[in-house]
Amino acid sequence: MTKNLTEFVNPGIRFVFTDIDDTLTESGHLVPDAYSSLWKLFKADINVVPVTGRPAGWCELIARQWPVAGVVGENGGFYFRHNNRTMKRHYFNDAATRVDNQRRLERIRAEILAAVPGSAVASDQFCRMMDLAIDFCEDVKPLPPAEVDKIVTIFKKHGANAKVSSIHVNGWFGEYDKLSMCKTFCQREFNLDISAQNDLCAFVGDSPNDEPMFEFFKNSFGVANVEKFMKLKLLKHAPRFLATKSGGTGFTEIATQILKN
Repeated sequence: MTKNLTEFVNPGIRFVFTDIDDTLTESGHLVPDAYSSLWKLFKADINVVPVTGRPAGWCELIARQWPVAGVVGENGGFYFRHNNRTMKRHYFNDAATRVDNQRRLERIRAEILAAVPGSAVASDQFCRMMDLAIDFCEDVKPLPPAEVDKIVTIFKKHGANAKVSSIHVNGWFGEYDKLSMCKTFCQREFNLDISAQNDLCAFVGDSPNDEPMFEFFKNSFGVANVEKFMKLKLLKHAPRFLATKSGGTGFTEIATQILKN
């Protein structure tokens, strides 16, 4: 059962994994209080790791310039970590497989755009390495749920994975997701088994594609805008704690509660 955020007592969290879109942002903008909260967590020696469907190009900047320990991008296709003046990049697939998968995704792209009028390739596709992102409401007029479902069905028909975020449908080839790459990141970079030391971690998210993270982490948090998906029963596994505010303002509320203890 989801509890009020004020009921959370910090057991000693050292890692905060967080979605970006509509979790740190509001109406597409990173809000000042949310970014300030990242710095407060950083200064409290808490490792923040954004976990996002956003592309490699964005993740390069985030890993290098934000106060974070690393970033998991393209729904778990890789992680980047900038440490000691060195950028470390770990990919699920090797370079040859990534190139081949992009060719396969290009064929799916053509089919989706023909079958779902009003959809579009996401504007950030040019700097993606692992997946294909189809925009259904970021820069296009919002599509009805049935049309979003059609996009998912086309991806899956071709054997691709597909996840719906608050703005895109992301499709990719490979048996990975956000959670699996978070486990890999912590094991490789911190020698930490987050399955065994789950109490040290927290996750903050806002949408159905965050559900595996809500299920896995004992300390899982939702910003208030996730509640609409809960009411529609689109989440079998809801966050354990819920903020009263949406987006970046809700993240700030959650960070404040974590730092309070």
